[in-house]
Order: sequence, then structure tokens, then C-alpha cells
Amino acid sequence: MENILEVKDLNISFHTFAGEVKAIRGVNFELKKGETLAIVGESGSGKSVTTKAIMRLLPPGNSEIKQGEILFEGKDLTQLTDKQMQKIRGQDISMIFQDPMTSLNPTMTVGKQIMEPLIKHQNMSKSAASERALQLLKLVGIPKPELRIKQYPHQFSGGMRQRVVIAIALACNPKVLIADEPTTALDVTIQAQILELMKDLQKKIDTSIIFITHDLGVVANVADRVAVMYGGKIVEIGTVDEVFYNPQHPYTWGLISSMPSLDAKEEELYAIPGTPPNLLHPPKGDAFAPRNEYAMQIDLEEQPPMFKVSDTHYAATWLLHPDAPKVEPPEAVKSRMRKFMGTK
Repeated sequence: MENILEVKDLNISFHTFAGEVKAIRGVNFELKKGETLAIVGESGSGKSVTTKAIMRLLPPGNSEIKQGEILFEGKDLTQLTDKQMQKIRGQDISMIFQDPMTSLNPTMTVGKQIMEPLIKHQNMSKSAASERALQLLKLVGIPKPELRIKQYPHQFSGGMRQRVVIAIALACNPKVLIADEPTTALDVTIQAQILELMKDLQKKIDTSIIFITHDLGVVANVADRVAVMYGGKIVEIGTVDEVFYNPQHPYTWGLISSMPSLDAKEEELYAIPGTPPNLLHPPKGDAFAPRNEYAMQIDLEEQPPMFKVSDTHYAATWLLHPDAPKVEPPEAVKSRMRKFMGTK
């Protein structure tokens, strides 16, 4: 399958009063046409910064892409001017942000906000854009669209606002859709509806999706492949089945162990010990080493390369070195893996 997006050796820094924060450190991944890639990890691991860099939406002044390429259909987005990016942003690559209330303009009707990208990118007349906005509201499952199109964001519930944001993102049939934790602020029932809606819409418009989340349960239902991020790096990447059935990195083990289970006792809930690294002073070796009970001396001295597990599965852990001791995943991970297999 052909790649529509490739990120190569991406390095991003933020210049602060305290010094240079090396937020993204050599990130590599590709997105294939029609697939959903989930990027998971704790808060501060670099998920949102990576995807905002793809959209060229990093804050001006204190942020800098130090190195790397972001290739969209073979074109390096890091080399484009702001004006050139404006033609791509919203038309070819769209983004659904985390909080729908702050994503929408409270002074404009939802109809006008959906019409805006259609008029700008598709050169539609107002009447044609209004008709298309109605179709999009129906497509994302908003009842009485003829009435709703004239209403303002505050007149919508949280779930309905998120549907409006999705309608805006899909207005120009983008080739790549980036969803930055689009269900975080929603209750479980609405979350399930939004995820089902996104899967359904992907089939209809054949778009590729990058789905950012910290919820591995969501990943199992929506993604084809998973990239696990930690300390500004991708530490494991593979298909959903590979990452859930055969996780290799101790950090991935920790994330899987942390997943709540309905039949687990309250005191059994696992939390990864320690805190993420300070990227003002990135560690010399593996960033996860201080929190890793299986860490070896080499973890403190050298960053591990990406070891190949299969043609589609790679992990950056010294435990995969031929000379490393054989370590089995913890029982909590095996338990979650068995439950995951049972729900497939």
C-alpha cells in the first residue's frame, strides 16, 4: 500500500527561559492510504507536538523544527511557506482538536463555520456551500440539520459540538485527518458513537487518519497500526494485533497493565512508577530506564536502536538484543492480552 505521509528523523525544540526543550527527538513513521495510525503515550510524550508540526501549527517564535522531513505526497511540508501551507491545511490535511468548545467560534453559526473551508478551498458559492453544510450535518448524525445550521455552538451539547468539528474537518474531503484525542471530554456512550462515526466516515470518503490518544481501549477499536511514544521518541510501532498480543517494550507493558479492567479489584490498578524525563536535559541512554524495572547498565549509557520483531513490528529496547537476558512480560500484561484476545 502506498504511503501518503512520511515523517523522517523529525526533531523539534522549544526555546524557553529555562533553556532548550528537545520535545521531539528523531521521530520516524509513515501513514498509508486509507489506514488509521494511532499514536499513544502519556501526557507530554510528544504526540500532539508531532501532529501539530505536520499541520505547521506549532507556536511561532519559541518553537523550531531543528531537523527532519514531513513528506506529504512526496512534498516536504517543512519547506513550504505559510501561504503554501494554507492551501493544504483544511483541504488536504485536516485536524479535529481535543476540545470542541474552544475549536468553534462562539460568535458564528455552525453553518457559517462549516461553509468557510468550502468557500475558501473549493471556491463554492454561498448557496452551494450552505447546501453542502446541510449534507455534512446529516452525514455526522445531527438531527434537524435545517434548524441546527442556523444555531450557535453554545446551543449544542458536547457530543453534538464534536460532530460539528468533525463536519468542518471533513468538509473538503481531506486525504489525511488528524484526530487529537477527539473523545477525551465526552462521556463513554457519546465517545463510542463518535468513534463509530469516524470509522463509518473513513470508509465513505477513503481518508487516512492519525488518531492521538492515551486510551489503549480506543486504539483496539479504531486503529490498524499503533505507534507508542515516550520522551519525544517512538519506542514501539506495529499493527494493533502485534502491539497488543506481543508487546516488546517495557513502557508498552506498563501502558497495557495500566488499562482498567471491570473485573479487577480496586487495589490491583497498576500505575507506571516515576515521572517522564525532563527534556531540557534529555537522558544519555534510554529515556525510560529510570522507570524500567528491567533496565540494564547499557540502558543508562546508550539509546537503543529500533530492533526488528517482524516486517511490520519494531521496538527500541535493549531487551531485544541477542545478548540480553530473556524477560517475560508481567502477569498483568498477559492477563490484559488474554482479555483483549477474547474481545476480538
